[in-house]
Amino acid sequence: MLGAPSPIVQRIRKLQSHLERENPVLLDVVKSFRQLDRVAYHLGMLDRDDSFATKVPWWPMVSVLGTFSSGKSTFLNGYLGEKLQKTGNQAVDDKFTVICFGSDDNARVLPGRALDADPRFPFYQMSQAIEEVAPGEGERIDTYLQLKTCRSETLRGKIFIDSPGFDADEQRNSTLRITDRIIDLSDLVLVFFDARHPEPGAMQDTLDHLVARTIARHDSNKFLYILNQIDNAAREDNPEEVFAAWQRALSQKGLTAGRFYALYNPGAAIPIEDPKLRERFRDKRDSDMAAIDARIQQVEVERAYRIIGLLEKTAKTIQDRVVPALRDAKRRWRRRVAWLDAGALGLAVAAFLGWSIGAGRWTGLSLDLPLIGWLAERPLWAGVALAAVLALALWVHYSARRIAARTVEASLRRDASLDELRDAVVRAFRKNVRPWRFAFTAEPAGWGGGARRRIARVLQEADRYVQTLNSRFADPSGAAGRSRRGQPGALANAVAAAPAPAQATSGVPSPPVDYSAGEALAPPRRAAGGEA
Repeated sequence: MLGAPSPIVQRIRKLQSHLERENPVLLDVVKSFRQLDRVAYHLGMLDRDDSFATKVPWWPMVSVLGTFSSGKSTFLNGYLGEKLQKTGNQAVDDKFTVICFGSDDNARVLPGRALDADPRFPFYQMSQAIEEVAPGEGERIDTYLQLKTCRSETLRGKIFIDSPGFDADEQRNSTLRITDRIIDLSDLVLVFFDARHPEPGAMQDTLDHLVARTIARHDSNKFLYILNQIDNAAREDNPEEVFAAWQRALSQKGLTAGRFYALYNPGAAIPIEDPKLRERFRDKRDSDMAAIDARIQQVEVERAYRIIGLLEKTAKTIQDRVVPALRDAKRRWRRRVAWLDAGALGLAVAAFLGWSIGAGRWTGLSLDLPLIGWLAERPLWAGVALAAVLALALWVHYSARRIAARTVEASLRRDASLDELRDAVVRAFRKNVRPWRFAFTAEPAGWGGGARRRIARVLQEADRYVQTLNSRFADPSGAAGRSRRGQPGALANAVAAAPAPAQATSGVPSPPVDYSAGEALAPPRRAAGGEA
């Protein structure tokens, strides 16, 4: 009788079961991730009880970043229709907060450990990343993260991440590390600034991290920059100048126009006495809020493109970064083993020559050595001596391999260019230096024609997945419209054949499923106007 499936297989099956109903295109993406798993297993960079598919956040994600007291929490409370986050003029919340739909009517607050140990969430094993930049802080994960749940309908099928203010956190390195992580994984990033501080030039460090470092990203279009609490500027003689000052500050960091918004919360706004001014501010706020809301609603679509992008990025990372790093590490290891072997042999020869010359055995090129003569008369002992010499040579060689491997591994751990790949490369390198591995091969263990073909096939599949998604939303030729009027259209057939993502009856994307263990955080689907 076959044993029960491994935990990783069970998680993947639950994920596939959910995606089969919700988005079949992403179901195929899971299969492609599993192909990359096979390559990574053979390379040794991924444990057999792990999978790239479990490292991908499958929920649509919206993160909210910005300076402290910039109105991030007030915005979230207003958008969710729940007073979930603390608000105030000071740094009232100093943790990253993951907010998701709750399975009951009561809002709940769970510790950071709930996120660190759960592969369904974007902060899985974040304690390790914190430990790398702040030794000892990884154990204090609860001081950095928390999970909140509530039954707001706007949360169905997506999660929000609220961040502490950049200027409020004393453990800045750890905060920036977490911030970079959520930026990478988010489908939409809302960056808030406070209109009550009209001196953007005094916040260069924050602007550098939130604007200058993101503007050159390939996914820079997912960033929306929001000047919040703009109602405070109504007290100025020229409020438009406040808005323009921030636009100039951001443009100096490379941000072009078109993604800069101005908001305020009507429930928390300072009353604007002038009716014309009040109307102008309200119209600006309503227009920008509508645009932001439209982008938030779009994250379900952007999530699919983001995950396909991660598939392609993972394949290229293995091919273009991990394998070359392993080649270079093996080359350095072979060279050090050769030098150590040569050094040991040289010492042995030098010791022998020193002894024999000192004994005068080389006078007149005489080879009359007592030991050699004694062994010549005793073949058995000669064999034992030869075996002992070979054993000593092997011991020296494998000692050289271990010493060289330790030095190369230490250099890999110090290599800043590897960054998040460091552990995977070190793990794969250890596979290459196992005692039974031949030292003088150029290619890393597990990398060959089969692995190359799998990588190439996954990259081709990623392009095909994007084309399938495009067929859902794009029709440049208008063929679908002609087909609806009774004219033939090949693209219309492709659109009709492409499965659309399942939606809850309320019109909101279906909620995420728990594909690891248990279903406690996966909310039941509710019919419109009814209870679950």
